[in-house]
Amino acid sequence: MQHFISVHDVTDIDALVQEGLRHKQSPFAFEHLGKHKTIGLLFFNQSLRTRLSTQRAAQNLGMNTMALNVGQDSWGLELEEGVVMDGNNAEHVKEAAAVMGKYCDILAVRAFAGLQDREKDYAETVMTQFKKYAGVPIVNLESATRHPLQSLADCITIEEYKTTARPKVVLTWAPHFKALPQAVANSFCEWMNRRDVEFVVTHPEGYELSPDYVGNAKVIYNQDEAFAGADFIYAKNWSSYQNYGQVLTRDASWMITKQKMELTNNGKFMHCLPVRRNMKVTDEVLDSEQSIVIEQAGNRVWSAQAVLKRILEGLG
Repeated sequence: MQHFISVHDVTDIDALVQEGLRHKQSPFAFEHLGKHKTIGLLFFNQSLRTRLSTQRAAQNLGMNTMALNVGQDSWGLELEEGVVMDGNNAEHVKEAAAVMGKYCDILAVRAFAGLQDREKDYAETVMTQFKKYAGVPIVNLESATRHPLQSLADCITIEEYKTTARPKVVLTWAPHFKALPQAVANSFCEWMNRRDVEFVVTHPEGYELSPDYVGNAKVIYNQDEAFAGADFIYAKNWSSYQNYGQVLTRDASWMITKQKMELTNNGKFMHCLPVRRNMKVTDEVLDSEQSIVIEQAGNRVWSAQAVLKRILEGLG
């Protein structure tokens, strides 16, 4: 594996899932691979699970880690080509990425969508520019349109908790008071479309995701109907794709409750975290035995470790 920017960089998802599960059983079995290797973690946006889990995964593999908050710990970066740099950004990504590539063997980058310009966000300028100029493998720690390390952890979690060979997995929109990116939902769709599951997406009208990511998922606008017989409920808010970045409704009836979970096949509740209690999901659900959000978050270490191991093997 040369880069890990999306599911398209993975040739065999099932093998990568199993790799993650093996790391969970033996975290230090491959710590020799990262000896004298360094990963740089670059954050344009805030992070808790992604930052800590990736750092822990790298350390389990024997790597050194360096973290940088872009614009706070460093100069502001200009990402556009051919501009006159007379604004606030003091350094161009051409030099910055190339220099970081001299210091690090792998660069992992986190940069959210701005939610103002859909074309610009979906062009994935940050990831594209770092991949172009760094000269080392790039790992996506969440970009404008995708969060593949989260999706791999989700696949690992479903593999662990499924009770049927082909479970029904439902991605449901949940209410929120502010606009959030489509990245987690997009990415989850991409990965589920490549897994042996019955995959359903449910949301209010107006919250349709890009068809490029929804793929073959069955889209249902009635949440109760979608939940019927489900084995996994994955809740996530996202802002409108068509009316880009807008909050069209805060309909509280879409919040996940105990009554809705009773429609499922004793389904497990999933969320990528952080989660707004009693807005997206009730305390009763989040604190119940059906909730596996903590285990899901724990698996972020093993998804990152599986990916980093594959990349390290390629570095030799």
